Amino acid sequence: MSFLELFILAVGLSMDAFAVAICAGLGMKQISVKKALIVGLYFGIFQAGMPLIGYLVGMLLADMIISYDHWIAFALLAFLSGKMIWASFKKKGCPDRVCPGETCADRECPERTETSLKPAQMLPLAVATSIDALAVGVSLAFLQASIVPAVTFIGLTTLVLSMLGVKIGNVFGSRFKSKAEFAGGVILVLIGLKILLEHTGVIHF
Repeated sequence: MSFLELFILAVGLSMDAFAVAICAGLGMKQISVKKALIVGLYFGIFQAGMPLIGYLVGMLLADMIISYDHWIAFALLAFLSGKMIWASFKKKGCPDRVCPGETCADRECPERTETSLKPAQMLPLAVATSIDALAVGVSLAFLQASIVPAVTFIGLTTLVLSMLGVKIGNVFGSRFKSKAEFAGGVILVLIGLKILLEHTGVIHF
C-alpha cells in the first residue's frame, strides 16, 4: 500500500471521529488546545488500536481464504462506506449553535450543555467511531500491508482531524458533520473498488 493510499484510507476512517468531534466542539462553551487534544487522543488511540486487532484476526484467517481475500476486502470496505453514506443522510441529534424550536423540525434541539470529556462519556464514543476500523484491519491483513506504520498514521490522522473537528464544531456548528460522513464513505468504497480491480487484473497502478 502506497503512502497516498494509506493517507486516503486514514482520512476516510477518520471521518466518523471528525463528525463526532464536531458535535463535541459544538457543546463546548470555551475550547482550548487541551480539550481538543483530549478528544483527539481518545479517537486517535482507538482508531489505531481497532485496525491492529482486526489485522491480527485477519492474519489468522489469511491462509484459509487467500484465493478470494480481495473480494472480502472489497466487501468489507463497501459495507462500511455504504454505512457511512447512509448515516450522512440520517437525521441526528447534533444541533446547530442556533436552533430555534419552530424552525427545527429536521433535528433534535436539546438545551446546549457543556460537553463532558470524562471517560464514561468519551470511551463509548471512541469505541463507536472506531469499531468499523476492525474490518479495515482485516482488509490490511489480506493485503499484507505493513501494519505498524499503517495504524500509527491512521491514529495520528484521526487525532489531528478530531482536534480540527472540535474547533469547527465550536465555531461553525454541525453543518459539516453529514458532509464528513458522506466523504468518508465515498473514500472507502473507492479504495475497495481499486483493490478489487487490481486483484482481478482489470487495472494496474
